[in-house]
Amino acid sequence: MKYSALCTDIDGTLLNSDRELSARTIQAFQKLNKEIPVILASSRMPAAMRHLQQELGIPKHPLICFNGGYVLHFADGTAAPSVVDSVQVPAPVCAAIVAMAHQTSIHVSLYANDKWYAPAMDQWTEKEQRVTKVSAHVTALHPILETWHTAGTGAHKVMCMGPEEEIFEMAAKLEKQFSDQVQIYRSKSTYLEIAPKTISKATALEMVLKDQYSLSLSEVVAFGDNYNDIDMLQAAGLGIAVGNAREEVKAAADEITLNSTADGVAAAIEKYFL
Repeated sequence: MKYSALCTDIDGTLLNSDRELSARTIQAFQKLNKEIPVILASSRMPAAMRHLQQELGIPKHPLICFNGGYVLHFADGTAAPSVVDSVQVPAPVCAAIVAMAHQTSIHVSLYANDKWYAPAMDQWTEKEQRVTKVSAHVTALHPILETWHTAGTGAHKVMCMGPEEEIFEMAAKLEKQFSDQVQIYRSKSTYLEIAPKTISKATALEMVLKDQYSLSLSEVVAFGDNYNDIDMLQAAGLGIAVGNAREEVKAAADEITLNSTADGVAAAIEKYFL
């Protein structure tokens, strides 16, 4: 079958061992037919994805940020993007998470639109800055939460980072108290990401394809490696897991390509698009 669109996760899927795009990957994307929509879908914020779009030569294509909670479309690649969809964790829930982390070692960062609010320039903030190439706005979180509460808004993502045991305990508490409002996802043993219950990469991808390109999910090839990619891989016409993906993700995929560190996405693009 001929596929008309491509969507890929970033971390653990698209990047190499240095958390960069390899020369082969860049070349594969740049050889794609320019009419093919190429959509990056990640738990990252927009600023942590835009530089990758530029390197891949796809600055005008949509972005699915925060696992589907914030979807952007860039009309000309340079002007401010249009917001296709925006779903947030309510401010009271964000405040409860921050309160839960009090008197623990857990770092809580809040993300809204294209801003990242971190409570301190600690090891977690420094590590995320290195990986994402985005600078945090270091500030007390309570004034931010109060502003959101007054405005009736919230965070597109809340991220907790800390010792594995404390993160495990935090996940259990959040599941018990807020499982009807948020989805709680352990992206690493020391990372816990909280997003609105109603969103996913799959629903965001379906919206983008239908509204922007009049395409269906059956026409897209999707790539991923982690739990938050499973719905997307199952919904896509062809769901491909990289070789280093979690076993549950491989089981949900139609096909398995090479590891991310061996340019698995590029290899599949060469197979199906070039």
